[in-house]
Amino acid sequence: MGQAIPAMTDAVFTCNFERMKELMSARLKRLREAANLSQTDVAARLGIKPQSVQQWESGRTQPRGKRLAQLSLLYGESQGYILDGEDGVIAESSATARDSVTAYSLGHIDAWDSNTPLGEDEVELPLFREVELSGGHGSTMVQENHGAKLRFAKSTLRKKGIEESVAACCFVTGDSMLPILPHGSTVGVDKSSLNIVDGNIYAIDHGGLLRVKYLYRIPGGGVRIRSANRDHYPDEDLTPDQLEHFRVIGRVFWYSVLL
Repeated sequence: MGQAIPAMTDAVFTCNFERMKELMSARLKRLREAANLSQTDVAARLGIKPQSVQQWESGRTQPRGKRLAQLSLLYGESQGYILDGEDGVIAESSATARDSVTAYSLGHIDAWDSNTPLGEDEVELPLFREVELSGGHGSTMVQENHGAKLRFAKSTLRKKGIEESVAACCFVTGDSMLPILPHGSTVGVDKSSLNIVDGNIYAIDHGGLLRVKYLYRIPGGGVRIRSANRDHYPDEDLTPDQLEHFRVIGRVFWYSVLL
């Protein structure tokens, strides 16, 4: 018979757990620095105290739930990577990797006009917007504006496994998605991802209004629309018969903020 494998002792488990916390706190600090953000910057984006960010990066506490989701979106990395290093692309000694995270999290914007040739790693993506309907009633419809496009890094699309043909952009308006998405943020949208996964952020056409919101499925076939700024914007529950004027444009996979 084979030799029995000794059980892991409490001491070994504690040592491994502490090492995991140490690596996670180091990842959080590295991601923040790669995004050119201070601890105060991160706290302001998440609507928390700077001490909380300091505690995460010192390993005293760990972000969970909503805060982990916010950090995932802010840093442009999966929650799995933040927690345990899985599915990440950052190399500690690679300046190229650090630069790619900065571009993904905050966007990389160059001065250009319609006569500027596309760079080797650039692509122009269509831009969704609200278009006012004729009749003077203030009604709008959401459509892709093929006249205006945003330039985007192909490497970001490749990183997320998204085809150029299904990618688009739109702007966030208002303060309903604070602190994650301030007014004027630009988001990248995967138009092929239309099935609602609870807690993901989507661009939607709601009665002719272009909105960027968390979506949840609710019993009976309805949809819950949720803002990040829930203190001022309560949840909106749509019943199946109210979905006639509701359309998912696509899942948000990227965003850029200029302060």
